[in-house]
Amino acid sequence: MSDAHSPLGKDLQNTFFDTFNDQNDLHCSAVAPSPLNNPVLVSSNALLAAELGLNPEHMTDSAMLRLMAGDLTDTDLQPIALVYSGHQFGVWAGQLGDGRAMTLGELPVVDIKTGKPQLWDIQLKGAGATPYSRFADGRAVLRSSIREYLCSEAMHSLGIATTRALCLVNSDTSVYREDVESASTVCRVARSHIRFGSFEHFHYRNQPDAVKAMADYVIARHFPQWIEDDLRYANLVTHTVTKTAKMIAQWQAEGFAHGVMNTDNMSILGDTIDYGPFGFLDVYNPDFICNHSDANGRYSFKNQPSVGLWNLNALATSFMSLLPSEALVTALKNYEPTFLQYYRQLMARKLGLEAYRDGDESLINQLLTLMEENQVDYSLFFRQLCYFSNSHRNVRDMFVDRNAFDDWAALYVQRLSQQQSSDQDRSATMLETNPKYILRNYMAQAAIEKAEQGDYSEVNLLLEVLQSPFAEHPQAEHYAGLPPDWAGAISVSCSS
Repeated sequence: MSDAHSPLGKDLQNTFFDTFNDQNDLHCSAVAPSPLNNPVLVSSNALLAAELGLNPEHMTDSAMLRLMAGDLTDTDLQPIALVYSGHQFGVWAGQLGDGRAMTLGELPVVDIKTGKPQLWDIQLKGAGATPYSRFADGRAVLRSSIREYLCSEAMHSLGIATTRALCLVNSDTSVYREDVESASTVCRVARSHIRFGSFEHFHYRNQPDAVKAMADYVIARHFPQWIEDDLRYANLVTHTVTKTAKMIAQWQAEGFAHGVMNTDNMSILGDTIDYGPFGFLDVYNPDFICNHSDANGRYSFKNQPSVGLWNLNALATSFMSLLPSEALVTALKNYEPTFLQYYRQLMARKLGLEAYRDGDESLINQLLTLMEENQVDYSLFFRQLCYFSNSHRNVRDMFVDRNAFDDWAALYVQRLSQQQSSDQDRSATMLETNPKYILRNYMAQAAIEKAEQGDYSEVNLLLEVLQSPFAEHPQAEHYAGLPPDWAGAISVSCSS
């Protein structure tokens, strides 16, 4: 391969930009990245590269490094930044947009299930200012880039719909936040970067033709079977409702808090997008707030399901020029039953139950109440529960009130006795359901501190571990137990 051209750059196309040329570029703006100085590759995601049809070995080539650092020399790429608006913390914020992200193009990837090419957005985050940067520099700092790079892959490995990250680049370029930090870029990969706020933007500007064009584009790209369907817009809203409900059910089951569920941070496809002040639960605490900027707890862990519905109502409002209110209400009514059904199924699986039954809700809720009252670590408990049996109840030692746990365990044993599977088979299934490793904030912080000193080994160790979180990793066993005492002092805000 010639070093002058990145294979990724050659394969990208810009159908999104072409689609909206006749809209006078209302939906996006042409942009030019500002390359990082003296870029260095922190990490590349070989698994994702292979899934995208790229040669993982090429990810470390100097041509690829330059491209991922924002240097488009010797390419024909015409990057774009998308415009959108949104409700932030429940308040209409007006125009926002890709302030530090730009889409290089779309990469056609053959879908394994259908055998047909599917377009994936290739986006650089942190490559410089755009028309939507709002007087900011458009840069991303190393610490936040590491968090997004690792967490998006961790979520994917847990089976949660998400954007992903192809590589992470550091540099000598300085940026100014609370202190001077090094600028970096993350190459984000997604089926789409279109958000709820993309539709809100044009709705509140009273531009129904632009709303329709955006909806038509999403349908043509992702749901071509609906193009001639009279119900295509209702189908789109219903699809977004159900996928969002399932995504948030998975967040709750895995103990993940997004931290900034603004409507501009919600994907039209129901993928987890925009990793900022996220956090996984340590001790089970439904009031957990992972975002230091969220003073009122709007986006606390327990509020995520209701906020999801609030955001979907905001999206539905943006479709009022395309659908009657009755159709929108019908679509929204799918949210609660979909969320509850999926969440109950997921929690039943975490308990090793072969199927959810009506009486299991009490069993689940009693357990969560006990975990909250006894400040039990959420992920560690469910991992240890995989080994539970009549003769092995060491998990009870995680509870201060052991008698209360014994009472619950008696109900649990009775429920397990209604199944045909052996303890051994149940344990094997549970070990593939309850991860041994999650990306706790202190783990990300350890990788950040080393990386800021030029040592990227911890980033790559965590990437390897989080890509197979149910497996044993002897080299990372120190990350499989309780977090250290200092972990609770980590503060993560919207600037993170």
